[in-house]
Amino acid sequence: MNGFINVLKPPGLTSAAVVGAVKRLTGERHVGHAGTLDPEAAGVLPIMVGRATRLFEYLADKEKTYIAECAFGAATDTQDAQGRVIQTGDSWPDWNQCLSACASLIGEIQQRPSAYSAIKKDGKALYRLAREGRSVDVPTRTVRIDRIELLRQLPGHGLLMRVDCGRGTYIRTLCHDLGTLCGCPAHMRFLLRCKTGSFDLSTAVTLEELEAAASAGTLVEHLLPADYPLERFPAVRVSPAFCRMATNGAAIPLEECEGTAEEDGYARVYLDGAFRGIAQRKGGSLVWKTLLPE
Repeated sequence: MNGFINVLKPPGLTSAAVVGAVKRLTGERHVGHAGTLDPEAAGVLPIMVGRATRLFEYLADKEKTYIAECAFGAATDTQDAQGRVIQTGDSWPDWNQCLSACASLIGEIQQRPSAYSAIKKDGKALYRLAREGRSVDVPTRTVRIDRIELLRQLPGHGLLMRVDCGRGTYIRTLCHDLGTLCGCPAHMRFLLRCKTGSFDLSTAVTLEELEAAASAGTLVEHLLPADYPLERFPAVRVSPAFCRMATNGAAIPLEECEGTAEEDGYARVYLDGAFRGIAQRKGGSLVWKTLLPE
């Protein structure tokens, strides 16, 4: 099996555990995830299977969409519901206050995530340092928020919202900062990732569905093709006469191609109608960056 499985990860499971489950079900040695989800978060988690693991660096995960619940009244050390309460308050913000605060969080902003995050310092995740009781100085980082849509208020002083953002954004930090702006401590109570790059809920499948498919021998029906998340790259089809040379790793002259790419740009390359990898244009040729074996 070679391609992607878009898993709908449940809360309470690590991304690594999902990889382990897919390894067991597919029997493939080479399996990895594209974009970590926190254990308590739910949502789409693209899993690379087989030769698709070689395409990790070309995946577009800059555009993400989340649905989150911000709970006012308490801030925690992890900035989510699993943490220790470090501040409380009852100056509950109204709808207009939340709208105004959200408007100030649009664009490129500075975030200071919790010490209990996967950000690495000297090669070690900050949450590991924090759990060891070591003092952690978390640096601020620039992230991009494209849109915050307030959906509705929820019981327990909760606020449900949809967030469109760039990679590296911590939604729990966004909830914490929203509480600060509204004058009432807050944390993230719930998180669902609806989209990451080309993967969204429309193609997502649960682990239970994968288990059933594996038992029925239909697991391949949930496999998305290896070129599924690469549509932003132009497609190039190599002439039949040059396919054997290209298969051996030779640079591909553009005159042997249907389609092209911008100088130094990447292209999806197809040999005999099958996707075989990514090449980069250098002058009048395409040079392989990743050639997938047949």
